[in-house]
Amino acid sequence: MNKPLFVTGIGTGVGKTVVSALLTEQLKADYWKPVQAGDLEYGDLDTVRSLVNNKQSVFHPETYRLKMAASPHKAALSEKIVLQKEAFKLPMTKNQLIIEGAGGLMVPLSDSLRMIDLLMQFEAEAILVIRNYLGCINHALLSMEALCSRQISIKAVILNGEMDEDTIHILVNYFPAATAFARVPEFKLLNKQSIFQCPNLLSAL
Repeated sequence: MNKPLFVTGIGTGVGKTVVSALLTEQLKADYWKPVQAGDLEYGDLDTVRSLVNNKQSVFHPETYRLKMAASPHKAALSEKIVLQKEAFKLPMTKNQLIIEGAGGLMVPLSDSLRMIDLLMQFEAEAILVIRNYLGCINHALLSMEALCSRQISIKAVILNGEMDEDTIHILVNYFPAATAFARVPEFKLLNKQSIFQCPNLLSAL
């Protein structure tokens, strides 16, 4: 069975849910977000489920659903709980699994647990989402260093939205030579039709 694909980003709001929805649809994969902090009435799981059109994907419930829209460790503390590493168990499935992280790789879940620790625990491959903004190169290369130093495979880098060609050149130059790059147009996921207007990412995988 294929290793899980863990969709992470160089920060918050870079398009992880967009990419997770695209991959879930195009791979007919299962989807799981281990931690949802805030937006419990309509979270990322609900967004992805509403956009995926195939009948094969299964949408697995979050391990933790936290009320406060904040870093997961802070949201958990507000409810007087501590997120436990042992509580995070991969959903039972024979299908390809897409896991969506919260924020970036170093987002704390507790005093001793970060998002990148879950990626290692799940023995997943990383899908790194990059969005163009001042500082994105630095954040992208720091994320790359964090993954590579832990021998975590970078399955693909997804460039979300318009990006300067010089920025792309630097990223391609510094990332491992075998890294696959793909580009998606930046857009708001408003309906299922949006999914079918996007390029196929399978070639990058």
